[in-house]
Formats: sequence, C-alpha cells, structure tokens
Amino acid sequence: MGRLSEKLEVARVLYRAGIFKPIRPDKTIRIIRAAKGWGRSPAMGFIALAIRQPDAVAIIDDEGSATFDEVNRRSNALARGLREAGVSPGDVVAVMGRNHRRFVETILACCKVGANTVLMNTMFAAPQLTEVGRRENVSALLYDEEFGNLLDGLQDMPRFVTYGAGADPSIEDVIADHAEHNVEPPSIESRFTMLTSGTTGTPKGAKRGSPEGMMPIASMLSRIPFQAGERTMIAAPMFHSWGLGQFQLGLILGTTYVLNRRFDPEATLRAIAEHRCTTLAVVPIMMQRILALPDEVKRKYDLSSLRITAASGSALQGHLATEWMDAFGDNLYNFYGSTEVAMATVATPEDMRAAPGTAGKAPLGTVVEILDPHGRPVPPGETGRIFVANSISFEGYTSGDDKERLGDLVSSGDVGHLDEDGRLFVDGRDDDMIVSGGENVFPREVEDLLAERDDIEEVAVIGVSDPEWGQRLKAFVVRKPGATIGEHEVRDYVKTCLASYKVPRDVAFIDALPRNATGKVLKRDLN
Repeated sequence: MGRLSEKLEVARVLYRAGIFKPIRPDKTIRIIRAAKGWGRSPAMGFIALAIRQPDAVAIIDDEGSATFDEVNRRSNALARGLREAGVSPGDVVAVMGRNHRRFVETILACCKVGANTVLMNTMFAAPQLTEVGRRENVSALLYDEEFGNLLDGLQDMPRFVTYGAGADPSIEDVIADHAEHNVEPPSIESRFTMLTSGTTGTPKGAKRGSPEGMMPIASMLSRIPFQAGERTMIAAPMFHSWGLGQFQLGLILGTTYVLNRRFDPEATLRAIAEHRCTTLAVVPIMMQRILALPDEVKRKYDLSSLRITAASGSALQGHLATEWMDAFGDNLYNFYGSTEVAMATVATPEDMRAAPGTAGKAPLGTVVEILDPHGRPVPPGETGRIFVANSISFEGYTSGDDKERLGDLVSSGDVGHLDEDGRLFVDGRDDDMIVSGGENVFPREVEDLLAERDDIEEVAVIGVSDPEWGQRLKAFVVRKPGATIGEHEVRDYVKTCLASYKVPRDVAFIDALPRNATGKVLKRDLN
C-alpha cells in the first residue's frame, strides 16, 4: 500500500468510526495550542476531551460518575502534589490499583508530571513487587490500600494511597490541597512500562511510548467496529496492556468508561444493561465465568446494546468463542497480540464461525509472518514462529534485552500457522514445544482438544522430563462438577483424535488451574 493510499485508508476508517465531528472554532484553537505542548501524551487526549466535551460523562464506576472536566482538573491537582513530593520528569512511578476512577486520574497525573509509569500486577506477591520495584528503579508509589501489606520492600520513597485509607497520605488529600487549573507540560514525554505476564518466569518490563500518528487507532478500528461517543465496560484489568489499550483507544473515541473495581460475572452483566454499554472488554476467563452463570441469571439482563465483546489477554479456545456467540450473539472479536508486539491479528465473528479457534487476520498497517528457524516463510498449514511488524511494537525491555528482530519484524514469542484463507492459528509458546521421541509436540493442540469435552472444565498440558523419550506430556485436568472422567479416559480420548506421541502419559486432576490476573495459566506453578 502506497503512502498516499495508506493515509486515505486511515482517514476512511476514522471517518467511519465517527471521529471526525464538527467542533467550535474556539475549542479547536484551544486544542491545537494544547497539542503543541503535550504532543502524543495520553494526557493530551484527556485534555482535548475536557475542552471538547467537558460536561460529558468520562467514567462510571462503583462510586458514581465523573465528567471529563472533573477528571482532568483532579489529575492536574494530583500532578502538582506529585511534583511537590519530589517526583520529576523521567522519574519512575509504580502504580498498583484496580479498575476505578482514581487509577485513571493517577496515570494521567503521572503523564502530566512526565514520569515513567510502571503498572504493577495486582496478583504479585511481596517478593515480586520488591524485585520489580528495585529493578525498574521506582522512586514513588501509588497503590490501593488493600495492597499495603505487600509493600514493605518499597519504603524509602513518596507513597500515596489511591483507594481506601492507609498509613500513607491519600490522593484525595493531595488533590484537595492543590490547585486544579491546567499544569505546564513536562520537559520530556512520559513512558509506560508494561510487565510481561511472567507465566514461565519473572515478569519483564517492556518499554512503550506514545504511538505516532493515527495508524495504530485505525488498525484497531479496521477490524473492530468501535464508534465514537459510546460506552465501554472495561472488565479487563487496566494495569494489563489490553485494559490500558482500551483506555487509550477511548481517548480518541471520546468513550465513557464503565468500571467495576473487582470483576464479578453477574455485576458485569448488570452494568452493561444499566449503562447501555456497547462494548465489553474482557479476558477469556471472564467470558468463561459469565457463561457459567445459571441461565435464569443471564436472562435477567437486557444486553441488546452490546455490539462488541473484545477479548484478549490469553488464548481464546474455539469452543468458548462458539458458546459465547450462541449465548450473546455474534458480537465477539478476538484480539491477538503480546506485550512486545502489541497488535498482531483480530478474529471477527465471521472468522470464528468459519474457523473456531482462529486468532484472525492482520489489521490495517500490520504484517504477520510465519517463519522457520532460518527466518524463511513457511507455507500455509505449516507451523513456525510468529513475527509481527507494525508501528506500535515495544522499544525493548528495561533490562536492555530485546525480543528477536528480523528487520521490522518482532518475534511474538509464539508459534502458529496460517490457513489457506490467511487466518492465523496460535499453536503455543515457542518455548512450550517439547521433543518427545524425536517428534515436535505443542501442548496447545492437546489442551484445545480436551477442553471441548463436556466433562472437563479446563485443562493445561506441560512437558516433563522422560528418561526414555527425552520429554513427555503431562495433563492437569479440572473436572466439571459431578464429572467422573479418569486418567484412562483422558488418554484414550486423545489417542483416538491425535497421533500417539501427543497422548499425555501422566494425568493429574486438580481443583483449579493457577492463573494470573488476565487469566493466563501459570505453568511454572504446575508440577
């Protein structure tokens, strides 16, 4: 696609989403002036919305609602308080909170200071928090009070409570003590550090700046039909790249964010119905928990406003996608990416009806290649390593390490294949593959097969050492309530469907799989 045709396509996609709307000349002038100082910062997105639609509702959460003007002014005051406490442009601030308005105000305030923000996982234990905080050179900490007992290793720095009451000052007191008028832009642009999921080891810090131009937004909109001025229920945790990405997208669309501090399946349906949300942003385990609600509970809520269920964060199995669409209509869009490559592919409802389990196709401005160990493309149907090129891949790890790059292509860390129609299927992590008796085996294929059974709730498969075969598969199975499936039935079922070397030699039955906050299975905790 040529440069001019690319720009025209971006403009067409943005126009279709309703982003180009008339605005009063005086407001246009104010936004242009603000953009000269704030550039690409997320703070600029919120400042523009506070100018354009100050009285529109920005956030609806457990405490009520707040307008764009209110949130903007409060984040101004908080930014002043952080500066007074010694936080300077370029400093690293850790934020550990759940989904609520003060989390939004906090990350906006950090952007207005010019601080680099590390978003901490709310499921971290104290040693992980200490390790990440020291590794990332954190110099200030803002946190929900419930996590206060985990932070003893991060004491010698300014600390503020974002939600609740604790020993440290509350940001409510900071906001009350400082002026709310506009702050001067910082001397440098802030950065976000996203932490990798750490499913197989210590989470890494991935540096990410603000993307240039409108291509990243147009890419998303080219595959998912978001519209300006609508309401999005962000159920996915906002410290994760998927939840944060929905927040950043909303800065362009003028979205009203609907937030529940803690995920609850029925409360999520209630909020969608009450606030007439058009989009639900989730991770797949949340879909699973919603589908597990009794039918009479699911029927209580009018979800006719819901046009888009946007899922990401962990693997979306084909049977779960089909069950969701059968229950709630063909509104499901499966986003595949990673902390490092950001956006790779999106599967539309049509894709998932035609090919359950697919991760879909690359959006506008994104290239996906399946490569062999020598960096050469492989034919459709053949498994290889997934590489992605786009304008929003990460800038490298904070440790100085990087993902493998081949020109503009960045490794996603996964392996997969394309079908004849160009749809991507993710077969697993590239470090999950085992070699059993000389055969390459990807646990994901066995997991997907077993998960389709009516008597299995969920399953994870790992490789373990074997003195004869080098490695063998071990399956960890969670039975559905009342199910009696045993080891022999599991192995026999796999043997009837897949090659014999893919049959798990060990089967363990457990109550639940260990997961992180976005639903990814922590395979390091399985043994």
